This record gives sequence, C-alpha cells and structure tokens, in this order.
Amino acid sequence: MTKLAERAKQLVELFPKIYPGAHCELDFKNPLQLLVATILSAQCTDKRVNVVTPRLFAKYKSAAAFASARPGKLEDDIRSTGFFRNKARSIRAAAAAIEKDHQGRVPETMEELRQLPGVGRKTANVVLGNAFGKDEGIVVDTHVARLSQRLGLTRQSDPEKIERDLMKIIPREHWTNWSHWLIWHGRRRCFARKPDCANCEVFRLCPSGKVFLRTGKAARAATN
Repeated sequence: MTKLAERAKQLVELFPKIYPGAHCELDFKNPLQLLVATILSAQCTDKRVNVVTPRLFAKYKSAAAFASARPGKLEDDIRSTGFFRNKARSIRAAAAAIEKDHQGRVPETMEELRQLPGVGRKTANVVLGNAFGKDEGIVVDTHVARLSQRLGLTRQSDPEKIERDLMKIIPREHWTNWSHWLIWHGRRRCFARKPDCANCEVFRLCPSGKVFLRTGKAARAATN
C-alpha cells in the first residue's frame, strides 16, 4: 500500500469518530427539495439557504409548481441567496424537464440528472448520495477541494480531477460520507485563511499542518 493510500485509509477510520453525526447540512424532505436547495447553495451558505427554503417549499410543492412559477416571483422568493436570476432560471428549467421527461420525479441516475438544465456533476452527486443513498461519486466543493489538497491527497485544482483522484483511494461505500467529513472539518477546524492546526484531530496525518505551524501560511501539500 502506498503512503497516499495508507493516509486515506487512516483518515477514513478516523473521521467517523470525530464527526459521527456528519450529514448534509441542507434541509430537505425529498429529492426535489434537495435538488432545489443544492442549486440555491451555489455561492451561498447552507445556513442562508435553510432560511429561504421552508417558505419556498411550502409554496412550491412539486416540479410542476416550480416549472410554472412566474420568473419574477420565483426570483423574489430566492433573492437573498444571490445570483437569483440564474438560479431561478435553472430551477424552472430543471423542474420543467423533470415534469416532462420523468413524470414529475427526480431521476435516480447520474446520466439522467446531468441532462437536467443547470445540473452539473457536483449537484448530481449531492442528490444521488443524500436523497437516494447512491455512492456514484464524491462531492467536491470548496471545502473538499481545499482539505484534499492540504491533506496531500491530490495536486489537482479542477473539481472533477480532484474527484477522480479521491475515487481511486477512498472506498466507494464512503464516498458520500467523505464529502460530509471534509465539509464539517473545513467549517469547524480547517478554515481557509487560518486553520486551527494546533487543535486539529487529524494533524498527524496532515503534511500541510506542520508547514502552517512553522510558517503561519496555509498551503497545500504535495502528494506522496
């Protein structure tokens, strides 16, 4: 086993003990709600999305309802999440496709999800892993990308290339949870500008942490 694979193995064993309750922090009750919430979460915090979605989901209860929403009204409903015009356009188009091509039900395959307007691989991974319990890939957001680099698990910066690197060393049954663990760690310990390396539970497995404590600079590590 390579040093990289061994480090990944130890992290997979350690993170569930650190964050036993790690989960998707977007609030949802069904696949459609998660799809919409994930679209809204682009360039927006999960907390802000969770403030907006209760009233949104009470108002629009089906794909048909979202698809037929008046553009200006839907924009107003989601305005505080930012980029509201593009998000409203994506939600209405995706909902229309779900209603037309999938009998109003969110599809359960990567191929079908990615054919929906405004739905990329990251969004599809979120929905598949958290709404359907399918480990088809690894969600790579800013936290997952940053921590994977700092932990020396990838040298890539493109999300899909990072995902491919991670899928080679993280067991498939942990793909969805891996994203949760890194997102939780990124929000609670491994901050972008000033990571809390002194109190980090995985410090001994992180080559970047030693550099930060020595230099005060947060940097990515080279893979081994």
